[in-house]
Amino acid sequence: MNNVCCIEFKSGGKLYNFNRNNLDIKNNDYVIVETEKGLQYGKCIKMIDGDTKELKKVLRIATKEDIKQYEDNLLDASKALKKCRNIAEELNLNMNIIDASYTFDKKQLLFTYVADNRVDFRELAKRLASVYKTRIELHQIGPRDKAKEVAGIGICGRQLCCVKVLGHIDSVSMNMAKNQGLALNPNKINGVCGRLLCCLAYEDEVYTECQFGLPSVGQTVKTEFGTGKVVSVDILKRKYNVDIDNDIKTIEVKNANK
Repeated sequence: MNNVCCIEFKSGGKLYNFNRNNLDIKNNDYVIVETEKGLQYGKCIKMIDGDTKELKKVLRIATKEDIKQYEDNLLDASKALKKCRNIAEELNLNMNIIDASYTFDKKQLLFTYVADNRVDFRELAKRLASVYKTRIELHQIGPRDKAKEVAGIGICGRQLCCVKVLGHIDSVSMNMAKNQGLALNPNKINGVCGRLLCCLAYEDEVYTECQFGLPSVGQTVKTEFGTGKVVSVDILKRKYNVDIDNDIKTIEVKNANK
């Protein structure tokens, strides 16, 4: 039987591995687990085989009482978010607080925020602690993480990749856009977060493989039709067009293996 339970704490979020602890856990079951921050309520996404020696344990499958407490925590966190925003505004702090969440046992209250620069939030944390009588943590996140928290629709018309399919966000570079032959127009290659599209990262490997053996635009090549200059390249179809004495010829490269 699979002995490792892969759990997410937020929909579409990163998966964390826990010791199944001999419990009869199935996919999509909600469970209570022990973490470094205290007890947490999460959802079992899948069960796998693995070493459980260093893993914390699943304490129990969530009961009706646990579910009720979790829902109450969500409501209380929503109220705390409004309170935090009000206090931050009173203190004239230049920060956009976007989320608040309690650990299941309410031993910690976490706020996430976006800011252009570092923020001295010591007074804010002090006032929040006096109100909620628990450990307060404020965590600054970047534009990509904000998009993942807020969610939305991408330029492709689908739900954002960072919300729907990506458990974590990889680094994305301009070289990936160049490698895929894309026009370097910010409106085309940037996502709603204002940063390079996440899909550039997980499509890059395929483009790199398909690009092997293909010439670059502007390169002079010899073909069966004669010598000419490459005017365009279709990476995925592994074809390129060559201008030979003002006559455009299409060349197909069949073997993509290195």
